[in-house]
Amino acid sequence: MQKRVLGKNGLEVSAIGLGCMGLSFAYGPAMDRGEAIKLVRAAYERGVTFFDTAECYGPFVNEELVGEALAPVRDQVVIATKFGFRNGDVRLGPDSRPETIRAVADASLKRLRTDRIDLFYQHRVDRNVSIEDVAGTVKQLIAQGKVKHFGMSEAGARTIRRAHAVQPVTAVQSEYSLFWREPEAKIFPTLEELGIGFVPFSPLGRGFLTGAIDEKTQFAAGDARNAYPRFTPEARKANLALVDRLGAIAAKKGATKAQLALAWLIAQKPWIAPIPGTTKLHRLEENLGGAEVALTAVDLSQIEAALARIKVEGDRYPESAQAMVDR
Repeated sequence: MQKRVLGKNGLEVSAIGLGCMGLSFAYGPAMDRGEAIKLVRAAYERGVTFFDTAECYGPFVNEELVGEALAPVRDQVVIATKFGFRNGDVRLGPDSRPETIRAVADASLKRLRTDRIDLFYQHRVDRNVSIEDVAGTVKQLIAQGKVKHFGMSEAGARTIRRAHAVQPVTAVQSEYSLFWREPEAKIFPTLEELGIGFVPFSPLGRGFLTGAIDEKTQFAAGDARNAYPRFTPEARKANLALVDRLGAIAAKKGATKAQLALAWLIAQKPWIAPIPGTTKLHRLEENLGGAEVALTAVDLSQIEAALARIKVEGDRYPESAQAMVDR
């Protein structure tokens, strides 16, 4: 697995990481804990050194299983986790008060079985707390050795600049894929100027870009996609045209649709490291194969042309969740 460096502070990670959220949160019933731990360890054995979790995934249980899974190889991996929701519950809204950040850091360290958090993200911007206070609190945690790097998630360009002026931001995490390209307009120029890495979550369009989902797919009870406008049957039916076009390009490369989508992300910038998630070993192996797919300028031009001809239908979030995204 090739490596990449996020930010000017030299945080080196595998070119493709593992998003661990779906092991216990958001996409239906949680995996069996033992099987989830096996999957995380299988990712490491196949070259993954970048693992993403958060206190709110579960809440709390995701950090615990990631901590247990990676304890034997702790010094060989980068663990990212997040603060920013009241009592670790997304439904209760943002909470980035300094005392909350400090408390979350201490609790996460225990659950992760570690003495430092490699990358500590603000999960969502809290409009009730100045970003300077947030960055200043993380700066103190870094000085204490509890945190190594500061990250932000779904933050707008101006907010990133304000935070970076207080404590350098190593990475910004936001949704980005062939399905959602908004970060290219304002976020990427800001990151390039400031020397900040980018970590795309949902790089496979919450599974849609794999080609395994169509308008007839039934999601499990508790699967967040049941509430997303982009995953109504009508939107899925319309958006299959994009997947079909990409599939034709992938076939010419001898790659799967998922591998093409991940290879495209890696080809955009040298400081991008996507974090696809999965609960299945064969999908994990398929995703990691995306790092081996080399896209030429002609390939990228063909993909760009395909994207230009098709408009993605449906908003990515329901209104309540969209309100928490800093633009």
